[in-house]
Amino acid sequence: MDAADTAADSAARATAPEVALAVALTGEQQKFRHTLRDLLAERAGPGENRAATPEGYDTGLWARLSDTLGLAGLALPAEYGGAGRGPAELALACEETGRALAPSPLLATAVLTAPLIAALGTPAQRAELLPRIADGSLTCALAVPGGSLALALGLTGDNAAEHWSGGGRAGGIQARAVDGGGAGAGTGGTGWRLYGEAAQVLDGHTADLLLVAAHTGGFARSRTLLFLVREREGGTPGVVRTRRTALDPTRPQAGVELRDAEAELLGEEPADVLGALAATGRTAAVMLAAEAVGAAGAALDRALAHLGSRGQPQAHAHEQAHAHEQAHAHAQALAAKGTLADLYVRVEAARSLTYCAAREPGPGPESGPLALAQALEALRATTGESARLHGGDSAEDQEARLFFQRAASDELLFGPARRLRARAAERTGLFGEVAA
Repeated sequence: MDAADTAADSAARATAPEVALAVALTGEQQKFRHTLRDLLAERAGPGENRAATPEGYDTGLWARLSDTLGLAGLALPAEYGGAGRGPAELALACEETGRALAPSPLLATAVLTAPLIAALGTPAQRAELLPRIADGSLTCALAVPGGSLALALGLTGDNAAEHWSGGGRAGGIQARAVDGGGAGAGTGGTGWRLYGEAAQVLDGHTADLLLVAAHTGGFARSRTLLFLVREREGGTPGVVRTRRTALDPTRPQAGVELRDAEAELLGEEPADVLGALAATGRTAAVMLAAEAVGAAGAALDRALAHLGSRGQPQAHAHEQAHAHEQAHAHAQALAAKGTLADLYVRVEAARSLTYCAAREPGPGPESGPLALAQALEALRATTGESARLHGGDSAEDQEARLFFQRAASDELLFGPARRLRARAAERTGLFGEVAA
């Protein structure tokens, strides 16, 4: 057995479930991971195509994930019905949902929206909304203007320096105080009206609650605030939601139009909305990295299984032609095994960075975005090789394409990796004036 065979076989053994993580897990975390993986294997997976449902996900599975494992409230405080766990447990959950490409409200509700409500909401808003999020009965979506989600979260640029929410000019989403609303407007669902459009709202077509970032105050007093727009039975006046075709069908998106839509201010002014968005972005980057690592690991496992299932070529009438095909197939297999061994190292490095960022602040507040950059690159490379190896029209080939589509979609929504790194370098002053 040559070096390429040895490296690939070692990589294949190392991707077994018991030793897939390059970081230590507690016994409780191991049990949680196995339970979640078994449940997802039963009800989810690329072949299930649960995103084709009207909701964009399996509502029964989400109910079980919330009831059995407390997934929706995993990181919420116990006082609001959550489990009070840290980012490491939530990252573990995201890795498993990413591994299965399982459509669910986890990212939009628990990762992007719930932390903002917990950080900025009034006591009454937190008491009303967070317990319903924790038990899985309330799903949420974060709506920002245009395609600026990564910028709004401070991942690819300074969300305080660029007018992504409208900047007091035409475009974006504008908020107008009515009925003498002023600073406290929005109490009880009155006092504000929203106008504008958000083009790429994750789970926006079915979320029970929209958390909308809007610009208000005009150009002279320009500021961005967050508003609650509640779904009503029969539809919300002034709100038009349209599910849109997404590059990644397992991550449903919607366009949301706001036409004099009634809204409630989240929290009270003054509030550091941009700072809260950036903090949420740093945590979300870790969870997105965990999803990407899970998907990359699954794509790598599929590629190894596919390579191993390639039997010897069928017998030919002419022995010389048979020997030539055998030699060619062996050479291809050796090259593929060497490539997959290299990809295994990249995936494990991304996994290690992700869990380091989840378990402690790390070498600065940019550890999450840097882990995301590494994970996105590993996902892109791994899914590309997996799709190349499958390269046909069978069910397995279609599933390999789904993993590749997840990689491309995440780069568009939250990257690209070079911009994540450039923003991290700018914030930390890593390259001094060059980064600036």
